[in-house]
Amino acid sequence: MQDKRLPREGDYVTIKSYKHDGSLHRTWRETMILKTSENEIIGINDHTVVIEDDGRRWVTREPAIVYFHRKYWFNIVAMIRDNGVSYYCNLATPFVLDKEALKYIDYDLDIKVYPDGEKRLLDADEYQEHRQKWQYPDEIDYILSEHVKILVDWINQQKGPFSKAYVDLWFRRYQEIKSRVGHR
Repeated sequence: MQDKRLPREGDYVTIKSYKHDGSLHRTWRETMILKTSENEIIGINDHTVVIEDDGRRWVTREPAIVYFHRKYWFNIVAMIRDNGVSYYCNLATPFVLDKEALKYIDYDLDIKVYPDGEKRLLDADEYQEHRQKWQYPDEIDYILSEHVKILVDWINQQKGPFSKAYVDLWFRRYQEIKSRVGHR
Protein backbone atom coordinates (compact mmCIF):
# COMPACT_ATOMS: atom_id res chain seq x y z
CA MET A 1 0.00 0.00 0.00
CA GLN A 2 1.30 3.44 -0.91
CA ASP A 3 1.64 6.01 1.85
CA LYS A 4 -0.46 9.06 0.96
CA ARG A 5 1.85 11.45 2.81
CA LEU A 6 5.07 11.98 0.90
CA PRO A 7 8.16 12.58 3.00
CA ARG A 8 9.06 16.25 3.28
CA GLU A 9 12.32 18.09 2.88
CA GLY A 10 14.63 17.18 5.76
CA ASP A 11 12.79 13.92 6.58
CA TYR A 12 14.76 10.69 6.55
CA VAL A 13 13.64 7.55 4.74
CA THR A 14 14.97 4.03 4.47
CA ILE A 15 15.68 2.76 0.96
CA LYS A 16 15.37 -0.97 0.26
CA SER A 17 16.40 -2.68 -2.93
CA TYR A 18 15.15 -6.16 -3.74
CA LYS A 19 15.94 -8.77 -6.36
CA HIS A 20 13.38 -10.15 -8.82
CA ASP A 21 12.61 -13.13 -6.55
CA GLY A 22 11.58 -10.76 -3.72
CA SER A 23 14.73 -11.23 -1.64
CA LEU A 24 16.17 -8.17 0.07
CA HIS A 25 19.35 -6.99 -1.68
CA ARG A 26 20.52 -3.83 0.13
CA THR A 27 19.21 -1.28 2.64
CA TRP A 28 20.24 2.34 3.12
CA ARG A 29 19.25 3.30 6.66
CA GLU A 30 18.79 7.07 6.57
CA THR A 31 18.54 8.98 3.33
CA MET A 32 17.67 12.65 3.80
CA ILE A 33 14.89 13.88 1.52
CA LEU A 34 15.64 17.03 -0.44
CA LYS A 35 12.53 17.13 -2.64
CA THR A 36 9.43 15.09 -3.36
CA SER A 37 6.83 15.50 -6.04
CA GLU A 38 4.16 13.26 -7.45
CA ASN A 39 6.70 11.39 -9.61
CA GLU A 40 10.16 12.18 -8.21
CA ILE A 41 12.09 11.83 -5.02
CA ILE A 42 15.49 13.45 -4.61
CA GLY A 43 17.54 12.63 -1.54
CA ILE A 44 21.08 12.52 -0.25
CA ASN A 45 23.19 9.90 1.44
CA ASP A 46 26.10 11.24 3.48
CA HIS A 47 27.87 8.76 5.74
CA THR A 48 24.75 6.61 5.54
CA VAL A 49 24.74 3.09 6.96
CA VAL A 50 24.22 0.48 4.24
CA ILE A 51 23.29 -3.12 5.06
CA GLU A 52 23.95 -5.86 2.51
CA ASP A 53 21.73 -8.94 2.15
CA ASP A 54 24.32 -11.01 4.05
CA GLY A 55 24.19 -8.63 7.03
CA ARG A 56 27.49 -6.92 6.24
CA ARG A 57 27.39 -3.19 7.06
CA TRP A 58 29.32 -0.29 5.62
CA VAL A 59 29.04 3.50 5.55
CA THR A 60 28.92 5.65 2.42
CA ARG A 61 32.15 7.65 2.05
CA GLU A 62 31.04 10.78 0.25
CA PRO A 63 27.83 12.75 -0.18
CA ALA A 64 25.68 11.25 -2.93
CA ILE A 65 22.51 12.73 -4.39
CA VAL A 66 19.95 10.04 -5.21
CA TYR A 67 17.22 10.39 -7.82
CA PHE A 68 14.16 8.15 -8.10
CA HIS A 69 11.22 8.41 -10.50
CA ARG A 70 7.85 6.66 -10.64
CA LYS A 71 7.92 6.21 -14.43
CA TYR A 72 11.55 5.42 -15.26
CA TRP A 73 13.16 2.01 -14.79
CA PHE A 74 16.35 3.41 -13.31
CA ASN A 75 17.61 5.38 -10.38
CA ILE A 76 20.66 7.60 -10.31
CA VAL A 77 23.30 8.15 -7.64
CA ALA A 78 25.54 11.22 -8.11
CA MET A 79 28.61 10.73 -5.90
CA ILE A 80 30.30 14.02 -5.08
CA ARG A 81 34.04 13.37 -4.90
CA ASP A 82 37.16 15.52 -4.78
CA ASN A 83 37.98 14.67 -8.42
CA GLY A 84 34.46 15.46 -9.66
CA VAL A 85 31.06 13.79 -9.77
CA SER A 86 30.77 10.08 -10.55
CA TYR A 87 27.42 8.51 -11.32
CA TYR A 88 26.14 5.05 -10.56
CA CYS A 89 22.88 4.29 -12.36
CA ASN A 90 20.85 1.23 -11.39
CA LEU A 91 18.48 -0.33 -13.91
CA ALA A 92 15.56 -1.03 -11.63
CA THR A 93 11.80 -0.77 -11.33
CA PRO A 94 10.27 2.60 -10.63
CA PHE A 95 10.13 3.20 -6.88
CA VAL A 96 7.22 2.55 -4.57
CA LEU A 97 6.88 4.19 -1.20
CA ASP A 98 5.14 2.73 1.81
CA LYS A 99 5.29 3.39 5.56
CA GLU A 100 8.41 1.24 5.85
CA ALA A 101 10.65 2.46 3.01
CA LEU A 102 11.20 3.60 -0.54
CA LYS A 103 11.50 0.31 -2.45
CA TYR A 104 12.50 -0.96 -5.86
CA ILE A 105 13.63 -4.13 -7.64
CA ASP A 106 17.25 -3.99 -8.81
CA TYR A 107 17.83 -5.65 -12.18
CA ASP A 108 21.63 -5.97 -11.92
CA LEU A 109 22.55 -3.84 -14.94
CA ASP A 110 24.33 -0.62 -14.01
CA ILE A 111 25.86 2.26 -15.88
CA LYS A 112 28.81 4.01 -14.29
CA VAL A 113 29.75 7.48 -15.48
CA TYR A 114 33.18 8.80 -14.52
CA PRO A 115 34.04 12.48 -13.91
CA ASP A 116 35.67 12.64 -17.38
CA GLY A 117 32.40 11.50 -19.00
CA GLU A 118 33.45 7.90 -19.72
CA LYS A 119 30.48 5.51 -19.52
CA ARG A 120 30.57 1.80 -18.71
CA LEU A 121 27.77 -0.75 -18.70
CA LEU A 122 28.38 -3.01 -15.70
CA ASP A 123 27.16 -6.44 -14.60
CA ALA A 124 25.71 -7.63 -17.93
CA ASP A 125 26.89 -11.13 -17.01
CA GLU A 126 25.09 -10.98 -13.65
CA TYR A 127 21.95 -9.77 -15.44
CA GLN A 128 22.02 -12.73 -17.84
CA GLU A 129 22.65 -15.17 -14.99
CA HIS A 130 19.72 -13.82 -12.95
CA ARG A 131 17.52 -13.54 -16.04
CA GLN A 132 17.83 -17.31 -16.52
CA LYS A 133 17.73 -18.18 -12.80
CA TRP A 134 14.55 -16.16 -12.11
CA GLN A 135 13.02 -16.38 -15.58
CA TYR A 136 12.70 -12.65 -16.24
CA PRO A 137 9.84 -12.15 -18.67
CA ASP A 138 10.75 -10.87 -22.15
CA GLU A 139 8.77 -7.73 -21.31
CA ILE A 140 11.24 -6.89 -18.50
CA ASP A 141 14.17 -7.38 -20.88
CA TYR A 142 12.54 -5.07 -23.43
CA ILE A 143 11.68 -2.38 -20.84
CA LEU A 144 15.22 -2.43 -19.44
CA SER A 145 16.83 -2.18 -22.88
CA GLU A 146 14.59 0.80 -23.70
CA HIS A 147 15.42 2.51 -20.40
CA VAL A 148 19.16 1.98 -20.95
CA LYS A 149 18.67 4.05 -24.14
CA ILE A 150 16.80 6.78 -22.21
CA LEU A 151 19.48 6.81 -19.53
CA VAL A 152 22.34 7.06 -22.05
CA ASP A 153 20.47 9.89 -23.78
CA TRP A 154 20.15 11.74 -20.44
CA ILE A 155 23.89 11.21 -19.79
CA ASN A 156 24.85 12.46 -23.27
CA GLN A 157 22.59 15.52 -22.96
CA GLN A 158 23.66 16.16 -19.34
CA LYS A 159 19.98 16.14 -18.47
CA GLY A 160 18.64 16.34 -14.91
CA PRO A 161 20.95 14.66 -12.40
CA PHE A 162 23.73 14.58 -15.03
CA SER A 163 24.06 18.37 -15.10
CA LYS A 164 26.59 20.15 -12.91
CA ALA A 165 23.98 22.80 -12.04
CA TYR A 166 21.59 20.09 -10.75
CA VAL A 167 24.23 18.51 -8.52
CA ASP A 168 25.38 21.91 -7.23
CA LEU A 169 21.81 23.02 -6.51
CA TRP A 170 20.84 19.93 -4.54
CA PHE A 171 24.14 19.72 -2.66
CA ARG A 172 23.78 23.39 -1.65
CA ARG A 173 20.19 22.68 -0.57
CA TYR A 174 21.43 19.77 1.58
CA GLN A 175 24.02 22.03 3.24
CA GLU A 176 21.31 24.63 4.00
CA ILE A 177 18.99 22.02 5.53
CA LYS A 178 21.82 20.49 7.51
CA SER A 179 22.88 23.86 8.95
CA ARG A 180 19.26 24.78 9.73
CA VAL A 181 18.17 21.59 11.49
CA GLY A 182 21.52 20.22 12.64
CA HIS A 183 22.84 16.99 11.22
CA ARG A 184 22.18 13.65 12.85
